[in-house]
Amino acid sequence: MDNFEKAISFTLKWEGTYSDDKDDPGGITKYGISQRSYPTLDIKNLTLEKAKEIYRRNYWDKAGCEKLPYPFDILLFDTSVNMGIETAKEILKKSGDDPKEFIILRIKKYKEIAEKNKRLEKFLIGWINRTLDLYLYIRRK
Repeated sequence: MDNFEKAISFTLKWEGTYSDDKDDPGGITKYGISQRSYPTLDIKNLTLEKAKEIYRRNYWDKAGCEKLPYPFDILLFDTSVNMGIETAKEILKKSGDDPKEFIILRIKKYKEIAEKNKRLEKFLIGWINRTLDLYLYIRRK
């Protein structure tokens, strides 16, 4: 299994369902692919294969994950999916090549997001759980 497959396996564990939460800024999502980001895509009928293509092209490749050593490739990928590529790259730069620091900075960023937008506060525990699970995942792989 290559590192993209490892990354997508983790991300889909957290993004793998169909969701239409009124408080989610992405709107309707399936496999973590949102209607807001892909307004012309039929999200409800999105296949797993198509979602993986989107993730590889628009997140893994676009963020430059393949150029990074493990575990930073997977950290950058999952953070790009959940927070956007630019935010993920900022966290990577600030982490100083320390995976633990990357995890801490990601959690701090989620806290900032929830504090700025009270409607998103309900997602904070889930975001933190996902981030801690990511840390455990990269330590096992």
